[in-house]
Amino acid sequence: MTRTKGSDRSVEVLVMEEVVRPPTKKRWTFKRVCVFCGSKPGSKSIFSNATVELGKQLVERNIDLVYGGGSKGLMGLISKTVFDGGCHVLGVIPKALMPYEISGTTIGDIKIVSSMHERKKEMEKQADAFIALPGGYGTMEEVLEIITWYQLGIHGKPVGVLNVDGYFNSLIELFNKGVEEGFIGDTERQIIVSAETPAELMKKMEEYVQVHDGAAYGLSWEEGRAGSIASGPAP
Repeated sequence: MTRTKGSDRSVEVLVMEEVVRPPTKKRWTFKRVCVFCGSKPGSKSIFSNATVELGKQLVERNIDLVYGGGSKGLMGLISKTVFDGGCHVLGVIPKALMPYEISGTTIGDIKIVSSMHERKKEMEKQADAFIALPGGYGTMEEVLEIITWYQLGIHGKPVGVLNVDGYFNSLIELFNKGVEEGFIGDTERQIIVSAETPAELMKKMEEYVQVHDGAAYGLSWEEGRAGSIASGPAP
Protein backbone atom coordinates (compact mmCIF):
# COMPACT_ATOMS: atom_id res chain seq x y z
CA MET A 1 0.00 0.00 0.00
CA THR A 2 1.27 3.51 -0.83
CA ARG A 3 0.03 6.88 0.37
CA THR A 4 -0.36 9.91 -1.90
CA LYS A 5 -1.58 13.43 -1.12
CA GLY A 6 -3.97 15.35 -3.33
CA SER A 7 -2.57 18.54 -4.88
CA ASP A 8 -5.48 20.80 -3.81
CA ARG A 9 -6.36 19.29 -0.45
CA SER A 10 -4.23 17.76 2.27
CA VAL A 11 -6.13 14.49 2.07
CA GLU A 12 -4.27 11.23 1.99
CA VAL A 13 -5.39 8.75 -0.64
CA LEU A 14 -4.67 5.09 -0.04
CA VAL A 15 -3.62 3.22 -3.18
CA MET A 16 -3.87 -0.56 -2.87
CA GLU A 17 -1.12 -2.40 -4.68
CA GLU A 18 -1.66 -6.01 -5.72
CA VAL A 19 0.52 -8.36 -3.72
CA VAL A 20 1.57 -11.45 -5.62
CA ARG A 21 2.25 -14.32 -3.28
CA PRO A 22 4.03 -17.51 -4.34
CA PRO A 23 1.92 -20.69 -4.41
CA THR A 24 1.65 -22.43 -1.07
CA LYS A 25 3.43 -25.76 -0.94
CA LYS A 26 1.87 -28.51 1.11
CA ARG A 27 1.54 -32.27 1.03
CA TRP A 28 -1.97 -33.29 0.12
CA THR A 29 -3.79 -36.14 1.82
CA PHE A 30 -6.89 -37.45 0.13
CA LYS A 31 -9.93 -39.13 1.65
CA ARG A 32 -11.74 -39.61 -1.66
CA VAL A 33 -10.46 -39.44 -5.24
CA CYS A 34 -12.70 -39.21 -8.29
CA VAL A 35 -11.55 -41.31 -11.26
CA PHE A 36 -12.83 -40.59 -14.76
CA CYS A 37 -12.41 -43.56 -17.10
CA GLY A 38 -13.90 -45.52 -19.95
CA SER A 39 -16.89 -47.85 -19.87
CA LYS A 40 -14.86 -49.99 -22.30
CA PRO A 41 -11.61 -51.83 -21.50
CA GLY A 42 -9.69 -50.55 -24.52
CA SER A 43 -7.77 -52.61 -27.04
CA LYS A 44 -4.63 -53.24 -24.93
CA SER A 45 -4.20 -55.09 -21.66
CA ILE A 46 -1.91 -52.31 -20.42
CA PHE A 47 -4.98 -50.10 -19.88
CA SER A 48 -6.62 -52.67 -17.61
CA ASN A 49 -3.36 -53.37 -15.81
CA ALA A 50 -2.81 -49.68 -15.09
CA THR A 51 -6.39 -49.33 -13.86
CA VAL A 52 -5.96 -52.19 -11.38
CA GLU A 53 -2.62 -50.75 -10.23
CA LEU A 54 -4.21 -47.33 -9.65
CA GLY A 55 -6.91 -49.01 -7.60
CA LYS A 56 -4.25 -50.71 -5.49
CA GLN A 57 -2.46 -47.38 -5.00
CA LEU A 58 -5.70 -45.90 -3.64
CA VAL A 59 -6.24 -48.87 -1.33
CA GLU A 60 -2.66 -48.66 0.00
CA ARG A 61 -3.37 -45.05 0.98
CA ASN A 62 -6.83 -45.89 2.37
CA ILE A 63 -8.46 -43.60 -0.20
CA ASP A 64 -12.12 -44.08 -1.13
CA LEU A 65 -13.29 -43.94 -4.73
CA VAL A 66 -15.81 -41.71 -6.50
CA TYR A 67 -16.48 -42.74 -10.10
CA GLY A 68 -19.06 -42.82 -12.87
CA GLY A 69 -21.08 -45.71 -11.47
CA GLY A 70 -20.70 -48.14 -14.36
CA SER A 71 -19.79 -51.80 -13.99
CA LYS A 72 -18.27 -52.25 -17.45
CA GLY A 73 -14.80 -51.60 -18.83
CA LEU A 74 -12.25 -49.65 -16.82
CA MET A 75 -15.02 -48.27 -14.59
CA GLY A 76 -15.86 -51.78 -13.47
CA LEU A 77 -12.20 -52.63 -12.89
CA ILE A 78 -11.34 -49.59 -10.78
CA SER A 79 -14.46 -49.92 -8.64
CA LYS A 80 -13.98 -53.65 -8.02
CA THR A 81 -10.29 -53.23 -7.14
CA VAL A 82 -10.95 -50.48 -4.61
CA PHE A 83 -14.04 -52.21 -3.16
CA ASP A 84 -12.27 -55.56 -2.83
CA GLY A 85 -9.42 -53.74 -1.11
CA GLY A 86 -11.76 -52.63 1.67
CA CYS A 87 -12.32 -48.98 0.72
CA HIS A 88 -15.64 -47.28 0.09
CA VAL A 89 -16.89 -46.86 -3.47
CA LEU A 90 -19.46 -44.29 -4.60
CA GLY A 91 -20.75 -44.37 -8.15
CA VAL A 92 -22.63 -41.40 -9.59
CA ILE A 93 -24.67 -42.08 -12.71
CA PRO A 94 -27.49 -40.39 -14.65
CA LYS A 95 -30.63 -42.51 -14.72
CA ALA A 96 -30.65 -42.51 -18.53
CA LEU A 97 -27.21 -44.17 -18.68
CA MET A 98 -27.93 -47.03 -16.30
CA PRO A 99 -29.00 -49.52 -19.04
CA TYR A 100 -25.80 -48.79 -20.99
CA GLU A 101 -23.11 -48.60 -18.29
CA ILE A 102 -24.34 -51.04 -15.63
CA SER A 103 -24.29 -54.79 -16.21
CA GLY A 104 -25.11 -57.24 -13.43
CA THR A 105 -24.49 -56.34 -9.79
CA THR A 106 -23.39 -52.82 -8.97
CA ILE A 107 -20.37 -52.23 -6.75
CA GLY A 108 -20.52 -50.10 -3.61
CA ASP A 109 -23.05 -47.31 -3.30
CA ILE A 110 -24.76 -45.84 -6.33
CA LYS A 111 -26.23 -42.34 -6.47
CA ILE A 112 -28.62 -41.78 -9.37
CA VAL A 113 -28.81 -38.24 -10.73
CA SER A 114 -30.88 -36.54 -13.40
CA SER A 115 -28.24 -35.28 -15.83
CA MET A 116 -24.58 -35.30 -16.86
CA HIS A 117 -24.08 -31.92 -15.21
CA GLU A 118 -25.54 -33.20 -11.95
CA ARG A 119 -23.21 -36.18 -12.18
CA LYS A 120 -20.09 -34.01 -12.46
CA LYS A 121 -21.34 -31.57 -9.83
CA GLU A 122 -21.86 -34.42 -7.35
CA MET A 123 -18.49 -35.98 -8.18
CA GLU A 124 -16.73 -32.65 -7.58
CA LYS A 125 -18.60 -32.21 -4.29
CA GLN A 126 -17.62 -35.67 -3.04
CA ALA A 127 -13.96 -35.84 -4.14
CA ASP A 128 -10.71 -34.30 -2.90
CA ALA A 129 -8.90 -34.81 -6.22
CA PHE A 130 -9.47 -36.05 -9.77
CA ILE A 131 -7.68 -38.56 -11.99
CA ALA A 132 -8.37 -39.34 -15.64
CA LEU A 133 -7.63 -42.81 -16.98
CA PRO A 134 -7.93 -43.62 -20.69
CA GLY A 135 -11.46 -43.36 -22.01
CA GLY A 136 -13.61 -41.99 -24.79
CA TYR A 137 -15.49 -38.75 -25.38
CA GLY A 138 -17.19 -38.89 -21.98
CA THR A 139 -13.90 -39.20 -20.12
CA MET A 140 -12.36 -36.39 -22.17
CA GLU A 141 -15.34 -34.14 -21.53
CA GLU A 142 -15.28 -34.83 -17.79
CA VAL A 143 -11.61 -34.07 -17.27
CA LEU A 144 -11.72 -30.97 -19.48
CA GLU A 145 -14.71 -29.62 -17.59
CA ILE A 146 -13.13 -30.25 -14.18
CA ILE A 147 -10.03 -28.39 -15.41
CA THR A 148 -12.28 -25.52 -16.50
CA TRP A 149 -14.02 -25.47 -13.11
CA TYR A 150 -10.59 -25.12 -11.53
CA GLN A 151 -9.76 -22.22 -13.85
CA LEU A 152 -13.05 -20.54 -12.86
CA GLY A 153 -12.35 -21.00 -9.17
CA ILE A 154 -15.21 -23.42 -8.52
CA HIS A 155 -12.66 -25.73 -6.90
CA GLY A 156 -8.91 -25.81 -6.20
CA LYS A 157 -8.34 -29.56 -6.05
CA PRO A 158 -5.53 -31.50 -7.80
CA VAL A 159 -6.27 -32.82 -11.29
CA GLY A 160 -4.14 -35.60 -12.75
CA VAL A 161 -3.95 -37.60 -15.97
CA LEU A 162 -2.60 -41.15 -16.01
CA ASN A 163 -0.91 -41.20 -19.39
CA VAL A 164 -0.91 -44.96 -19.94
CA ASP A 165 1.13 -46.00 -22.97
CA GLY A 166 1.10 -42.39 -24.21
CA TYR A 167 -2.69 -42.38 -24.55
CA PHE A 168 -2.99 -38.70 -23.60
CA ASN A 169 0.09 -37.48 -25.50
CA SER A 170 -1.99 -35.70 -28.14
CA LEU A 171 -4.19 -34.03 -25.52
CA ILE A 172 -1.16 -32.80 -23.59
CA GLU A 173 0.35 -31.51 -26.85
CA LEU A 174 -2.93 -29.67 -27.51
CA PHE A 175 -2.69 -27.97 -24.10
CA ASN A 176 0.87 -26.90 -24.90
CA LYS A 177 -0.27 -25.63 -28.31
CA GLY A 178 -2.93 -23.59 -26.54
CA VAL A 179 -0.22 -21.92 -24.46
CA GLU A 180 1.96 -21.32 -27.52
CA GLU A 181 -0.90 -19.70 -29.43
CA GLY A 182 -2.03 -17.55 -26.50
CA PHE A 183 -5.31 -19.27 -25.61
CA ILE A 184 -4.12 -20.91 -22.38
CA GLY A 185 -2.07 -18.98 -19.84
CA ASP A 186 1.18 -20.37 -18.45
CA THR A 187 -0.40 -20.51 -15.00
CA GLU A 188 -3.53 -22.29 -16.22
CA ARG A 189 -1.36 -24.88 -17.96
CA GLN A 190 -0.13 -25.91 -14.50
CA ILE A 191 -3.64 -26.90 -13.36
CA ILE A 192 -3.15 -30.43 -14.61
CA VAL A 193 -0.33 -32.88 -13.87
CA SER A 194 0.43 -36.12 -15.68
CA ALA A 195 2.49 -39.26 -15.22
CA GLU A 196 2.94 -42.63 -16.90
CA THR A 197 2.49 -44.83 -13.82
CA PRO A 198 -0.05 -44.75 -10.96
CA ALA A 199 2.65 -44.52 -8.29
CA GLU A 200 4.32 -41.56 -10.01
CA LEU A 201 0.99 -39.80 -10.53
CA MET A 202 -0.08 -40.23 -6.89
CA LYS A 203 3.25 -38.78 -5.76
CA LYS A 204 2.84 -35.75 -8.04
CA MET A 205 -0.69 -35.16 -6.82
CA GLU A 206 0.32 -35.40 -3.18
CA GLU A 207 2.97 -32.75 -3.89
CA TYR A 208 0.63 -30.66 -6.07
CA VAL A 209 1.12 -26.88 -5.89
CA GLN A 210 -2.16 -24.99 -6.23
CA VAL A 211 -2.49 -22.53 -9.09
CA HIS A 212 -5.05 -20.80 -6.85
CA ASP A 213 -7.12 -21.79 -3.82
CA GLY A 214 -10.44 -22.20 -5.60
CA ALA A 215 -11.44 -18.56 -5.21
CA ALA A 216 -10.13 -16.92 -8.39
CA TYR A 217 -13.61 -15.83 -9.48
CA GLY A 218 -15.55 -16.95 -6.41
CA LEU A 219 -17.94 -18.99 -8.52
CA SER A 220 -20.18 -21.74 -7.21
CA TRP A 221 -22.80 -24.08 -8.66
CA GLU A 222 -24.88 -23.79 -5.48
CA GLU A 223 -27.98 -21.64 -5.95
CA GLY A 224 -28.45 -18.79 -3.56
CA ARG A 225 -24.76 -18.41 -2.72
CA ALA A 226 -22.75 -15.31 -3.48
CA GLY A 227 -20.89 -15.72 -6.74
CA SER A 228 -23.14 -18.56 -7.93
CA ILE A 229 -23.63 -19.20 -11.62
CA ALA A 230 -26.87 -17.49 -12.62
CA SER A 231 -28.94 -18.11 -15.72
CA GLY A 232 -29.95 -15.25 -17.96
CA PRO A 233 -33.46 -13.83 -18.25
CA ALA A 234 -36.08 -15.96 -19.92
CA PRO A 235 -36.61 -15.07 -23.60
